[in-house]
Amino acid sequence: AAAAAATALEPWQAAAPRRRRSAARRPRRGEAAARDPETELEADSGVVLRRIREAEGDLLVSDFWSSALDTVNRSLTKHLEQLKCPVRTLSDALGNLHLGSPGASDAAAGSIPGETLVTRPRHLKCVCYGIGNFATCVIARTQLAFLLLFLEKCQIPRSHCWVYDPLFSQLEIAVLNTLGVVVLSENEEGKRSTCGEPTIFYMLHCGTALYNNLLWSNWSVDALSQMVIIGNSFRGLEERLLARILQKNYPYVAKILKGMEELEFPQTSQFMDVFNDTSIHWFPTQKLEQFSPDIWASREEPDYQDCENLEIIRNKAAEG
Repeated sequence: AAAAAATALEPWQAAAPRRRRSAARRPRRGEAAARDPETELEADSGVVLRRIREAEGDLLVSDFWSSALDTVNRSLTKHLEQLKCPVRTLSDALGNLHLGSPGASDAAAGSIPGETLVTRPRHLKCVCYGIGNFATCVIARTQLAFLLLFLEKCQIPRSHCWVYDPLFSQLEIAVLNTLGVVVLSENEEGKRSTCGEPTIFYMLHCGTALYNNLLWSNWSVDALSQMVIIGNSFRGLEERLLARILQKNYPYVAKILKGMEELEFPQTSQFMDVFNDTSIHWFPTQKLEQFSPDIWASREEPDYQDCENLEIIRNKAAEG
């Protein structure tokens, strides 16, 4: 994800990172030549992993974390209720999002032997686009730290989280593999279907075209009702873009505005540049069912031929 000053221009591309002095000690004379690339990568990975853990610690003790969890909890509870999940299932899927004492949710789950196995739903899935160069950018690293804590709270296995950014370095891919998430090998341009399963898309400071592509890929009542998007405020997009530009260049974003619910993330001075203009969106079935059949019948794939300042890195292989 990008620094706030850069997001208005190219949110899908990571901002140039501030130069930070490496925490790793400098090698002694002659030592650098003896280290092979693989050893170098492992050492650098260790530094990045430590910084991610530090970012998690900063989040956990902040007022923002508890406030953000409350926002997420309210939205996901409504989202899962519309999917007709039992009450027991809700607490399992949300992983006791209301911050309780450590281990409280585990004790509750184990109080009735075997019940969790019987009633536990399909896991929520998570897809993360555009996190940016977290090895060098503090903002991107904090956003990644939030994602990892969010997965833990929602009890989403890391193996059920797919991550992609066309700007990832080999170091960052190695770190993500170590963390246990799945790194996508192809630039999907956001064109990923929920495949009928509840899916949370984590897309902070991404270009509007990416959200438009995602909506197009799931343009039906059934698919949209399975989806939650944590990313740029759609209401904010509506306010910033001229109506004719929004309707012409990003028609699916324009059409979905009347079929969604949105809750803004809390704003704190500590993380103002990290989570500014961020909201959680979900799509109530009753709202989607009020759309005319013509809206659903119009499913032309976006091409952005005449779109200026397109804030997305295209899949060159697909274009060729």
